[in-house]
Amino acid sequence: MPTGKFVAYLRVSTDKQGHSGLAIEAQRKAVNDYLNGGNWQLLQEYVEVESGKRNDRPQLTAALAHAKATGAIVVIAKLDRLARNVAFISNLMESGVEFVAADMPMANRLTVHVLAAVAEHEREMISQRTKAALAAAKARGTKLGNPNGARALRGRGNAPAITAVKAVADAHTARVLPVIKAIRGDGITSLHAIAAELNRRGILAARGGRWYATTVRNTLARVG
Repeated sequence: MPTGKFVAYLRVSTDKQGHSGLAIEAQRKAVNDYLNGGNWQLLQEYVEVESGKRNDRPQLTAALAHAKATGAIVVIAKLDRLARNVAFISNLMESGVEFVAADMPMANRLTVHVLAAVAEHEREMISQRTKAALAAAKARGTKLGNPNGARALRGRGNAPAITAVKAVADAHTARVLPVIKAIRGDGITSLHAIAAELNRRGILAARGGRWYATTVRNTLARVG
């Protein structure tokens, strides 16, 4: 059972999620469920409305400072509330503050560092495989940059390039699908409106451009 002093850190990635309170309440419940039954004291709750890609999080900084000053443990609802970035995790560990994730309480600072390193390594490997496959396809005379994506690479000897292109597309879909679901949860349901909201939030489409109804439709089609 949890014992001691805790500081809670809750994070949502958009202003709308922050104002609605739905995502915050889910995280707060996860933290309370984890603490329930132990001899504990929740000193303070810090709420961040921020992007997971950014490392400048004032509320997290405040939470770490509070925990360090009081000897408390920072408790978060889910491990994905922390950026999957080795440098960010390293800074967190250097603060000397202990933390626990309600969804994986057995994980420690070393565990999270390893998970972050693996995630970053996998991103780098995907990037390298994509570049190598596309370079090989170009050397064989395959025209790159076709708007048909993987379909343009179909043919003898292009299997690695096709696999790499699909891997990148799948990874992008996995990143943006939760955002699209959140937008739908806010009552924005048409393809045109979803595309407009994605553009407003500064989220790039798979090829780095703007979102349109067709790109939203194609993204949703990838997951059935």
